[in-house]
Amino acid sequence: MTLPESLLVEDRGAVRVITMNRPDKRNALNNELTQGLLDALRDADQNPAVGAIVLAGAGQSFCAGADVKEFGGFVAGGTDADAAQSALKRAHLTTSLHRAFTEIGTPVVGAAQGYAMGGGAGLALACDLLVVGESLKLGYPELKHGIVAAIVMANLVRQVGRKTAFELVSTGDTVDASRAIALGIANRVSPDATLVDDAVALAARLANYDPVAMTATKRLFHRVVDLPLTQAFDVSLDTNMMMRSFRKPAPKQS
Repeated sequence: MTLPESLLVEDRGAVRVITMNRPDKRNALNNELTQGLLDALRDADQNPAVGAIVLAGAGQSFCAGADVKEFGGFVAGGTDADAAQSALKRAHLTTSLHRAFTEIGTPVVGAAQGYAMGGGAGLALACDLLVVGESLKLGYPELKHGIVAAIVMANLVRQVGRKTAFELVSTGDTVDASRAIALGIANRVSPDATLVDDAVALAARLANYDPVAMTATKRLFHRVVDLPLTQAFDVSLDTNMMMRSFRKPAPKQS
């Protein structure tokens, strides 16, 4: 896999650390970085040596959202038709990235500090587990700029509930680390100085489990989370029976 300059990849044992590397832009998501993240997640998931992933941001921020300068280039660089086509292509790319978090079987632990805004907040919530730094400032300010928190809303409303989700997208209020814990957005708070190390330590625990069982656990979780209870039990039963076929037989007693 060829990495763009805007992305760093490092293996720490069985944990792959994927770091967005545009610190001067607060790791804002342009097309290059978005495609790089999508490729890196898929590549890590296909590598049998990788048991878990940590997603981090270089510098003082996790991700400030979409690169608005690149959006402006859609209009300045060509006709209205060109702009519409470019915007549509970007929307599909962003959607594919967010879907990838649930489609891959490898668990992803987010390590978010500083600004996690708009699309950056969406990436933080897309992770299976989230460790946040004490400096966290997470929010959805899209309406303040005359746009809609569209693609990120699907995850948000499922994780925090209707009233809270609408409050966040309609007011644009910023969530700090303590409120992120209270809302169930984050799992743990760490000092910024040790944030990535703490996220790697958590990811290493997940990577230590049997990979077949971990993948089955993650996929079952994402299947049942939105199903009616009876259907969820049926899906759970299927997974239970499947996993029994992977168990090693007990040794015979002599």
